[in-house]
Amino acid sequence: MTDIDKLPQVIESLRSLGLVARDETPTFTALTGGVSSDILLAQVADRRFCIKRALPRLKVAAIWEAPVERNAAEAGWMRTVARWLPQSVPRLLGEDPRQGLFAMEYLPPERYPVWKGELRDGRIDPAFAAEVGVRLAAIHSRSAGRADLAAQFANDATFESIRIEPYLRATAKRHPDLADRLQAIAAATLASKQALVHGDISPKNILCGPDGPVFLDAECAWYGDPAFDLAFCLNHLLLKSAWKPQWRAGYRDCFERLAAAYLTRVDWEPPASFEARCARLLPGLWLARIDGKSPVEYLVDEPRRAQVRQAARRLLERPVARIGDIAQFWSEQT
Repeated sequence: MTDIDKLPQVIESLRSLGLVARDETPTFTALTGGVSSDILLAQVADRRFCIKRALPRLKVAAIWEAPVERNAAEAGWMRTVARWLPQSVPRLLGEDPRQGLFAMEYLPPERYPVWKGELRDGRIDPAFAAEVGVRLAAIHSRSAGRADLAAQFANDATFESIRIEPYLRATAKRHPDLADRLQAIAAATLASKQALVHGDISPKNILCGPDGPVFLDAECAWYGDPAFDLAFCLNHLLLKSAWKPQWRAGYRDCFERLAAAYLTRVDWEPPASFEARCARLLPGLWLARIDGKSPVEYLVDEPRRAQVRQAARRLLERPVARIGDIAQFWSEQT
């Protein structure tokens, strides 16, 4: 979409959505972040908003293709969550399924810094992490047991291609001795149909807004296992402590506060069952961010990558049932 030849199509979409008048020509700036979509900042007079369009092939080293229909799923997730937590998602301004794009409000970084950047720079706020857990649990609780949402977000094929295959199945190929365990985790995750899942709850997709966390980038939206969202986010807090060990204690505090805030609000199934499933999934995702198709870009030091790999493998070989046990185990390794 950043190809100049495609911009007339974008402009026509914006005009059809009523976001740009016939006599107006917006200017566009490509925004960075993520590997799965093109994102543009459009400006018309004194108005600014974002445009997002999914890519058929993701911008990673490995060949990783995914259905572009996930763009509509993301817009649907935003509309749904806005009914419950309007302060926690950007406002959706319009959608053009024909062009596979949507427009949303622009949240300026000076007021909405990215949580990943805050964590990277040592501005660590465990209370904010706890609020992420509160709001994520609220989304899962409000969507649990909803047949209408299960039908609307029956995106198993997309979730397989964007999350299960590049993370768990690809990692299984790199670790044949753990393949059966990883494939079993993948099967159990896909079989659980309980709530509306974001699918990419990570610090890079969470803004620190004046009214608390704002969630972005729900391309993987799927009605399935909410344990995936919690495990996915907690996984990043573990990885941050390998990246920036000088702030390990703060990252662990965020890990524990987020998990505790979430787990006390699990009301759609027995909390112990949920936690055990999450604790089983977490080391699989941990290993996947080292040896899957989407390794974290910031862990380039091989000794640290090996440390994470070894810890994840041990937890896959000897699973635990409590999320806190994973944090404790990692602390003992570092």
